[in-house]
Formats: sequence, C-alpha cells, structure tokens
Amino acid sequence: MGNRSGIVLLVVVLAVHVPLARADSVTDANAKAAEIVSKPPVVGAVAARQMAIVQVSVFESVGAITGRYPAQRTKVTAAPGASVDAAVAAATRTALTKLLPAQQAAIDAYYQSAIATIPEGPSKANGIAVGEKAAAAVVLACADDGSAAPNTYRPHAVPGVYVPTAFPLVPQWAKRRPWIMSRPDQFRPGPPPSLTSETWKRDFEEIKALGGKTSTRRTPEQTAMAQFWEATAPVIYWPVARSVAKVLGRDPSDNARLLAVAAMAMDDALIAVFEAKYTYNFWRPVTAIRNADGDMRDPGWTPFIDTPMHPEYPCAHCILSASLGAVLRAELGSGPTPTLTTSSPTAGGAERSWTSITDFEREVASARIYDGVHYRNSTEVGSAMGTKIGELAAKSVPRALSSVKAVKGVKTDIR
Repeated sequence: MGNRSGIVLLVVVLAVHVPLARADSVTDANAKAAEIVSKPPVVGAVAARQMAIVQVSVFESVGAITGRYPAQRTKVTAAPGASVDAAVAAATRTALTKLLPAQQAAIDAYYQSAIATIPEGPSKANGIAVGEKAAAAVVLACADDGSAAPNTYRPHAVPGVYVPTAFPLVPQWAKRRPWIMSRPDQFRPGPPPSLTSETWKRDFEEIKALGGKTSTRRTPEQTAMAQFWEATAPVIYWPVARSVAKVLGRDPSDNARLLAVAAMAMDDALIAVFEAKYTYNFWRPVTAIRNADGDMRDPGWTPFIDTPMHPEYPCAHCILSASLGAVLRAELGSGPTPTLTTSSPTAGGAERSWTSITDFEREVASARIYDGVHYRNSTEVGSAMGTKIGELAAKSVPRALSSVKAVKGVKTDIR
C-alpha cells in the first residue's frame, strides 16, 4: 500500500512539473496556414515567403493590441480592449487571401471556425479591424520585394547541343529584399571544394555509396530518414516550432513573436541559400557521378529521391533547419527543451521526434546525403549559414519583459 501511495504521489508531482503542450489562437492559425500554403502545387521557397508574410502579419496585429511588442513594420494601432484572437484570425485570413486566392474555401473555413467562438461586440470587431489592417500593410510592403521578378536563368550550353529545358526554380530569390539580413549575399560562403581536394573525394564516395536509389550500404533507419526529409513544404517544419510554442506558460503574444522570428529567419535563409546556389552553380551528385572519370563513373546511378531543380551548393534543407534551430535555442535560453515532433507527407504521415535541437538539425543534414542530393560539405556549410541567420533574427526583435496579463484591456480566449 505504501509503495502504491508513493507511485501515486510521483505521478502527481510529475503531472505538476512536466510542461504540457497547449494550443492558442496563434499556434492554431500557424498550423492551418502551413497546411494551406503546403497544398500542391507548392514550391518550398515560395511557401516560406508566404508563411513569413502571414506570421509577421499576426505578430504586428497582436503587438498592436498587447503593447508588449508594438507593431514595428506597419505601425498599426488598436482600440482598447480589442480581441487578440479575432486579430489573429483576421490577419491570417487576410494575408492568405491576398497570397492564395485559389485556396479561398479552405481559408474561409478556418476563419469561420476561429471567429465563431469569440463573443460578438466591440472587442471582436476591433480585433478583426487591426488584424486586417496589419496584414494588408505587410502584404503591400512585400509586393515589390523581388519575388515576382522574371526567371531569367540562362542554361550553360554549347551552340547546337541539347540541354534539359526545365528551368531551375526561383533564381530571382537571389535578388529578393530580405526581412532581417542587410542584403542577400550577407552570409555567402566560400566556394565549394575543388574537384581535386580530399573533401571532394570523401563526399563523392560517401554519397555514391549511401545516396543511390538501390544502395545496399544505407541502413533501414537511414532510409527512413531519407524518406521523411524528402518533404520540402512548410508543413514539415512548423510543427517543430510549435513544439516550443505550445509549452505550458507561454501566451499568444510570446508565440506571435516566436513564430514571426522563425518565419523571417527561414525565409531569409532561403534567400541566402539561393543567392549562393546561383552564384556557384555546383553540380548535383547525379551529374557528378554519371560524368566522373574512369572507374569512379557510374552511368546508371540514380539518387534515392528526385533531384531538386536548382544547383547543389549549399544545402537548403540544412539552412532551414539550422535557422529554425537557432531561433528556438534563443527562445528557450537555459531552459529545458521540449520534445520536438513533426510528421512527413513523404513518409506516409509518419512522426519523428527529437529531444535536442542539435539532434533535429543533424538528422535533417544527414537525410539529404541519404537522399542522394547533397554532399556532406554542403550540409555543413548550409547548417553554419542557417545558424548565423537564425541568431541574427532572434536578436532583431527584442524579447519583452512584461506579461500580457499585465496589459490593461487585452482580450484573449486562451484554450
């Protein structure tokens, strides 16, 4: 009986002290936005820009109401007592509608569900107004950011000789206006390794052995990782961020900042990586292995997944995961890291979890080698770039010291 009492007491203590996941209007909206922008056909870089616009819109509207992070980019203001939850829903709907009008039915379904539980009255109306104003201002500010520039990529060709005619993706991203960085080439790395270097020899042999579609050297676990991280849409990264956002004790204002910073970091990371990719135009493994000299050549080698339609160096998945990881580290500080979990549409909806941010980052990088699309050096360079960009983003928006509960007149329905 004494042992049983002790067990019960231990369970109660753990229940009190272990942080539990909890959603709020900000994390709910983020999940729905990521789902909508990830619907096919989707280009990862374009979707990352769309998510950044949505999350900055949410952040601006929440900040205008709570005063903890006053609207920085739009300068919108809110009437006293405006509803945070109404503002989040309205900002998300407005931004998504302007960016993805073809998804209007899904956008409206989210909005009606989110707004239905908020009592009618001035608080709701004022929240909707500030959300709509913030989103409209953010979308307008991004209209001339360079993303709509024409694709003027010129394939390298010898006159009269055929080359594949499918254009690589988003070369114009190299000229986009960043959110946080001062310019697209701010973190441009040095060139990829020389084809006579030991680094190149190591990387070539590794990916030839582990990254092929029929490789017998890749373990079942490595294959599972490769399948999981074949996914490129935002829907695979945002659950990792929400693993931190949903920790008990956080509020919508904190989460609006966290998700906006993460979104800007990941969008800027893709600006930086595409600037570097189109600067160096380094060949993918399938090209290198099929065109190697002598015994190193394998004319029938095929990567485990389809090779992305842009140059190899540096690794885009790696810069994304590292930029997100750096933002999450800055947010958690010296506190414990919650279990990070996400699922992958390219792995049949399977889930994977990590107990440290570093483990998450390393898995993403390794998976791209097992996928057969990136060399190890490229994963290391991409990860280093992402860390710098994430750290810069985290510093760009100072963390508030006051509590949202202390701000008079704030209306929020925390679920």
